[in-house]
Amino acid sequence: MVTRLTTQDASFYFLEASSTPMHVGSLAIFRKPRNGLSYEELLHLVEERLSLVPRYRQKVREVALGLSRPVWVDDQDFDIEYHVRRSALPKPGSDAQLHDLVARLTSRPLDNTRPLWEMYLVEGLANNRFAIFTKSHSSLVDGETALEIGQVILDPAKTRRPMAEELWMPSPEPSETTLVAGALADIVARPGEGLASLRMTLGGMASALGETVRAVGKLAAVVRTATQVAPATPLNATISRNRRFAVVKTELGDYRKIRARYGCEVNDVILAVVSGALRNWLLSRAEPVAESTTVRAMVPMSVYADPDTDDDVTQRGEWSDPRSMVSSFLIDLPVGEPNAVVRLSHVAHAMEAHAKQSRRVTAQTLVRLSGFAPATLHAMSARAASSFSQRMFNLMITNAPGPQMPLYVGGARMLEMYPVSPLLKNQTLSIALTSYDGNVYYGLNADRDAMADVDVVAALLYESLEELLDASR
Repeated sequence: MVTRLTTQDASFYFLEASSTPMHVGSLAIFRKPRNGLSYEELLHLVEERLSLVPRYRQKVREVALGLSRPVWVDDQDFDIEYHVRRSALPKPGSDAQLHDLVARLTSRPLDNTRPLWEMYLVEGLANNRFAIFTKSHSSLVDGETALEIGQVILDPAKTRRPMAEELWMPSPEPSETTLVAGALADIVARPGEGLASLRMTLGGMASALGETVRAVGKLAAVVRTATQVAPATPLNATISRNRRFAVVKTELGDYRKIRARYGCEVNDVILAVVSGALRNWLLSRAEPVAESTTVRAMVPMSVYADPDTDDDVTQRGEWSDPRSMVSSFLIDLPVGEPNAVVRLSHVAHAMEAHAKQSRRVTAQTLVRLSGFAPATLHAMSARAASSFSQRMFNLMITNAPGPQMPLYVGGARMLEMYPVSPLLKNQTLSIALTSYDGNVYYGLNADRDAMADVDVVAALLYESLEELLDASR
């Protein structure tokens, strides 16, 4: 079957560069079940669930001379064993070794001659654990026709969901002549679209990204008032193709205590914690920090439900609170403010102002399959952030909720889940968060050279949260 990439999908496809691969990752850590989980069992599970994400069997074909946007075509030589891979740490593998492996895997671009995704079963982790790391290209996951593969292999119980038998047969791949003829027909029918495709292919991304902003507007509320160039910070520099990865695990209950004490939202607390950590990180680098100093963050997906019901999960494990919202905006984090409570107040007021101005869209359609939407939401976050000029913000912070109940893969309980957002051009750090089963998990993806001290940021996130907790007591 042949489907043309949307303007938005094509924009992300052509934004790919050696130093800025446009895939979104997800690291999940599991307790090994009594009978274990073999590579063959995972392979069978993924193959069984591919019927839920048919695009994961399709690859991108470009049209000659850039006459039109590329198309999705079935991969005639689809090889599940190429996409689902096996890796191992030297026993007993440490968390630090796992994070180094994730950094190396994140650094590698996907093969654009095949379907744009990979999954790794990582064995040998200490304490009877294993990990699954997935990465999917941002052009692949749109939250509507395609969800992230890590979302559909999870179950709300140890027993796997029954799936109908499916015999998949790839549709014939079109010839180059057929693709060109189709492109010419589209140009005749829609001449403006043909010119836009040519500009996109030849590198004129400004027009394409303008269209992308309009497309994202259907999913997200975009702030139009923030037109100033972002402040100069060490977070913005020329980046390499290599990465570092760090994680932070905190308790959701701590954020709720602070929220209850100060009458704000969980998301406000998270952004205040990040603000405090970035403040102390700048000071650790001997950067000048005045009271007026700010760091501008793009927060593409702020999707926490009502604070009193953000752990509302149905008996089937579907997290489907209709009040869950998807929005996108810029916020100046008050890193110059020395008082943690005042920082939280600044963030809460800024978020309240955005909430009044924003046009919001429910996220119910993102959680219909397994109920674990964070991976898909993080992919959509990267799509939204990529639509803006990177000069408008210093870093991206994506934030997606998960169910407050255990989930399983092949009977193995998921213990932790860390999202991995891509780095954008000239941005040395991206921060992604996911709440799951009583905890909030941070994944910090950083440039290996420009952010050699990303572990310092991770440590300072714990310190910043503790500072707010002490103040709330």
